[in-house]
This record gives sequence, structure tokens and C-alpha cells, in this order.
Amino acid sequence: MSLQIWKLLLKSICQKSRCPKHLPAGRQVSKRDSNKKEKPFKRKWFYQCFGISKQAFYKREKSKEIKAINDTKIITMVKEYRKKVGARTGGKKLYKELKNRLIEQEIKIGRDKFFDVLRLHNSLVPKLKNYITTTDSNHLFRKYKNLIQNKVPNRPEQLWVSDITYIKTENGHNYLAIVTDAYSKKNMGYKLDDNMKASLCVDALKMALNNRKYPSKKLIHHSDRGMQYCCPEYTQFAEDNVIIMSMTEQYDPYENAIAERVNRTLKYEYGLKNCIKNTTIAQKTAKQAVYIYNNLRTHFSLDLKKPEQVHNNPNIKYKSYRKNNVNLT
Repeated sequence: MSLQIWKLLLKSICQKSRCPKHLPAGRQVSKRDSNKKEKPFKRKWFYQCFGISKQAFYKREKSKEIKAINDTKIITMVKEYRKKVGARTGGKKLYKELKNRLIEQEIKIGRDKFFDVLRLHNSLVPKLKNYITTTDSNHLFRKYKNLIQNKVPNRPEQLWVSDITYIKTENGHNYLAIVTDAYSKKNMGYKLDDNMKASLCVDALKMALNNRKYPSKKLIHHSDRGMQYCCPEYTQFAEDNVIIMSMTEQYDPYENAIAERVNRTLKYEYGLKNCIKNTTIAQKTAKQAVYIYNNLRTHFSLDLKKPEQVHNNPNIKYKSYRKNNVNLT
């Protein structure tokens, strides 16, 4: 009950009551002022009715005011962080990233209470809907075996995963090809254009090769069975650069889960799911999204570290949420 309602209720009781029998008797008339009348009602009687003291009542109202101020500060911090890093940054990551700032603002709050504040202000991240597939595996090109099933990498640039996702523009669909390091989650290379030709994926792979930090190490390239990845133009370019090809064997998205997740993250957290005006603006948006993803966004599988940080420090161990995995050799 708010302070205003309490005051209105108190005023009403004061106007209608004349020291009820169940309340303490009124103050006696002062001997020094025989003309002074007895008070019809005392405020402390009102607090006694509810079993609280006047000090406790106002202390509770004060704590509500402080909580409201702190909630406003928290939501402001959340909005600022999401604007900088990504609109779909979840509560756990937000709490870890903002914890020091909360301490600086003298806001003491645990993770569960932090989630309660987000929920109260409709700031929790909603679930995503299904998206359109871009894989066309109905072709006669060679389909490679899945070399990484139930295996996880143990160093950067041991396994790259690739996929294509569509980007809506006012001129029709554009397509974004991405090459991601499965160990560090770093986007090694990408290409956005208005077609799905094999050259789209080749250009993304070229950028990834130019960004290699450990070029002498063995490298496996994993993708779906799409025509762009199976065609000779792509496979020959990969083999010329001493890259071992691996592909999904079923239509299970878990066989290329990392690449699927990266596409989803870039689209839904960094504005690529919206209808963009043209290809040029889409390319600029993609470039900005990749930079934020690599340098600012934290990952649970990286112990809430950033891809660029992990890629440059291979001592950080890879975390997989799937059971019965073995290290990739």
C-alpha cells in the first residue's frame, strides 16, 4: 500500500473516530492549559492497529523509494549495455558484466533479484521463432563424411564451421556466408552479397585464411551439404590450402550447431534480421556485427570470455554442453 493511500485512510479515520474503545485512551488535558481539548485521535493508534511502529512504517516506505531508484538505474545500465553489445544479451551475461558497475553505484542485488527487476520491466529476452533454411543438398556433387561427430576441438584453428543465412533487404534477399572457429567462436571470415553463388563462400574462406594466427596447424572445415560447399570451386580451393573437408550426414541441425547458432546470434542481436534498405548498408551492418561479436560479446562456452580474447589465448579450455564428446585429433 502506498504512502498516499495510508495517509488518506488515516485522515478518514481521524475525521470519523472519537477514540474507539479498543484503542488507547486519549491524552489527558494538560494541567498547564485547562482550556486545551483532548485529541480525538492519535496517529500512533493507527500504526498500532496494524502492529507496526511509525518508524517501521516510514522506513519501509523509504526502502520502496530507494528500490524504485535502484531499479531505474539497473534498467538504464541494461539498455546502455544492450545498445552497445547486443539487444538480445541475456540476464546471466548482463549480471556478470554489470556487477562491478552495480557495486560502484552501491546497489546490492543478487542474480535472482536482478532477474526479477528485468521481469518487472519486461526486459527479459523472448524466445526466437524458427527461421528459413538456405541449404540445398539436392545435387550430384561429392558429399564428404562427417569427421567431427561427437568430437570437440582443443585449440584454435583446429576446426572451422561454415554456414549461409539470408538477410532481408528492400531489393530482395541477400546472403551472408560465415566461417567461424569452433574453439574460440571467433568469426574468421564472412561475405555478404545479393546471390548464393559458390564465390560467396569462397570469398568468406579467403578472408578466414588471411586472418589465421596458427597457419601451420592442421585444419578441418565443417559445413552442411549445400551446393556452394560441395561444388569443385569451393572444395578445390580448400584442398589447395591444405584444409580437410567434413560435412553433415543427416538433416539434424546439431551436426552443424555452432555455425547455426552464430548465424542466429548475428541476425537477432545485431539488427541483421530487420529489413535493410540495400546491399551496401547490409554489408556495413554485417561488418559492425562481426566486430562486436568478436570483441565485445561474451560466451558461456568460453566461461563468459570474448572470442578474440580466447583465440589469442589457447590455454582457455573449450566447454561443450553435449555429452559423450571426445577431443578432436
